[in-house]
Amino acid sequence: MKDYLTLDAIQSDLQAGDTTCTELVGQYLARIEQHQHLNAFVEIYADGARQRAEEIDARLAAGTSGRLAGLVLGIKDVLCYAGHGVQAGSQILDNYISPFTATAVQRLLDEDAIVIGRQNCDEFAMGSSNESSYFGPVRNAANENRVPGGSSGGSAVAVQAGLCHASLGSDTGGSVRQPAAFCGVVGLKPSYGRVSRWGLIAYASSFDCIGPITKSVEDAALLLEIMAGDDDFDSTASTREVPIYSKNLKQDEGAKVRVGYLRESVESEAVEPAIRQRTLEVIEQLREQGHTVEPVEMPLLKYGLPTYYVLTTAEASSNLARFDGVRYGYRSEEAVDLESLYKKSRTEGFGEEVRRRILLGTFVLSANYYDAYYTKAQRVRKLIRSETERLLTYYDFLISPVTPTTAFKLGEKTDDSLQMYLADIFTVQANVAGTPAISIPNGLDENDLPIGLQIMTKAFEEEKLLAFSKHLTKITVTPQIV
Repeated sequence: MKDYLTLDAIQSDLQAGDTTCTELVGQYLARIEQHQHLNAFVEIYADGARQRAEEIDARLAAGTSGRLAGLVLGIKDVLCYAGHGVQAGSQILDNYISPFTATAVQRLLDEDAIVIGRQNCDEFAMGSSNESSYFGPVRNAANENRVPGGSSGGSAVAVQAGLCHASLGSDTGGSVRQPAAFCGVVGLKPSYGRVSRWGLIAYASSFDCIGPITKSVEDAALLLEIMAGDDDFDSTASTREVPIYSKNLKQDEGAKVRVGYLRESVESEAVEPAIRQRTLEVIEQLREQGHTVEPVEMPLLKYGLPTYYVLTTAEASSNLARFDGVRYGYRSEEAVDLESLYKKSRTEGFGEEVRRRILLGTFVLSANYYDAYYTKAQRVRKLIRSETERLLTYYDFLISPVTPTTAFKLGEKTDDSLQMYLADIFTVQANVAGTPAISIPNGLDENDLPIGLQIMTKAFEEEKLLAFSKHLTKITVTPQIV
C-alpha cells in the first residue's frame, strides 16, 4: 500500500483515477488484519466502511464529494458514533451502543470522512501508557515492547502503522500530544472550547479537548477547521469565528518571531539527553534564522501536575457517578439489593486506575478537605493560567519537549503511579491554562524511538500555531512512517 503523508496526496490520486475510496478502505482493512498484535483497534467497521467508500466513490464521479473524500479515519473509544459501540476502554460500558454521534465526528462525516473503527485507549482516558484498557495494552509500532503513550495510544499507533490515515483522540492532560510524540506523528490539542465536546465521554469536563492525530500539520489544520465552531449542544463551545486554518499555513519567511523555551523542561536532569539535544538543536536553528529565542522560567510549572490531578480526579468522581449498573452497561450478577448493585457493579466494572482516581476525587471533594485541596487547586490553576498568558503576551510561542523520556517499556511504570503521572509533566500546562498546543516529530533517540517537540501559543490562536509548526517541520526530523 502506498504511504500517503497528506490527504491532498490521496485526493490527487483519486482524481487521477490511480485509486478509489473502496480500494483505500480494502488496503487499510488488510493492514489492520496484519497488525492485530498492536491492539490499536477494539472494533472494526469493515462492512460499514466499505459501503460508505462505495457511496463516496459515486459522489466523486458525480463531482459532489465533500472536502474529506478519501480520508479513512479512526476514532478513540470515547467518542460516540450512532449505532456503534463505545466503551471508553472499560468493562462498565460493556455492550453499550451509542444512540447519537459526537458533533466533532458528525462534522467530519458530513465532509465524507470514512470511519473505519474505534480505537483502544486507557480506561476513561485515564493513563499515560495505554496499559489500563479493559481490552489490554496497545503496542508501539516503532518497538513492540514499548508503550505507545496514553491515553490515545491506539489512535496514535493506528496512524503510525498506517492502519488509517488520521485519528481523533481526546486530550485532558496530554493524551493526544504524548502518544503522538511516542509514535512520531502530529498531535494537536486545540484551545478549550474550540471544538465541541458533545458526544465525548467525559473524564474531566473543564479540561477535556478533542484533537486530531495525523501524519502532517496540513491534515491537522484541515480536520480542526472542519470540527471547530459553535454547537447548540455544548454551552462551552466557543462562538468565535473559525479561521480557514488549512489555507493559512505559510509562514512569512521574512517575519521574525519571539520564542521562549521553558528552562525547567529543556534543562532538567530528568529529561533524557537525546530529547534535550534535539530540542536544543531546534532552538539553535531558529536563532540562526533570525528569530529571538530565550529561556524563560516558570516556577509555577512544578505545581501544574498536582493541580491537574486534584481537579481532574474531582471532576472524574462526579462525571463517572452515572455509571452505576442500573441504566446501561455492565451489571454485577452478585448483587442482591440496590446498594450491592451499585458497589459490586462499579467495583467489578471499573479498572484499578479508574477506581483510584474516583476515590482521590471523592476525597478532595469531601467536606473536611474541600478547601484544603479542591479550592486551593482552583486558585493555583488561575495563577498558572495567568502566568502562561503573561508569558504569551511577550513571546509568540513557548516550546518544550513533549515528554521527559521516549516511549518506556510495557509494564515498566505500572506499579509506580507517581512515575506514570510524571509522564504528563510538560503537557498538563496547556490543559490547565486552556491554551492550544501541538506535538510534532523531532527525530529519534539512540534506540530509534521517536521524540516530540511541543509548541504552545495564546488561546484561540491555532492559526499562528499551525503555521509556525508547519515551518518547524522543515528543521525537525520526521521519523519514517512504519
